[in-house]
Amino acid sequence: MALNLTDFFRKNMAPMFAATGTLHFVAPQVFDEIVPPQLPGERRTYTLASGVAELACAALVAHPRTRALGGYASALLLAGVFPANLYMAYLWRKKPLPMQAVALARLPLQVPMISGALDIARGR
Repeated sequence: MALNLTDFFRKNMAPMFAATGTLHFVAPQVFDEIVPPQLPGERRTYTLASGVAELACAALVAHPRTRALGGYASALLLAGVFPANLYMAYLWRKKPLPMQAVALARLPLQVPMISGALDIARGR
């Protein structure tokens, strides 16, 4: 059976967001580094705000009554953090090849992640 990334992300959206949202508070410096410097304000503010948003999306997706709203919120969040993923790929362009591969792989993975979130929103 072929791996369907959209289904994988749809089924695992809540725990993934819970884990990454928590990491924003446990190791914020990692996320601070990939906030594009063109954004106004402090990088840490973006790190903490996106951590709260990820935890909120996890909670919304996990509960049946708020699952559809959580799916739409998750899709918006994933689209909103895409510039940080692009910036990370740029920053890591001179790192060892495995790290470059991780940074670059994150970019196309946004598509099935957003598709999975929209599937959640549509009740799939």
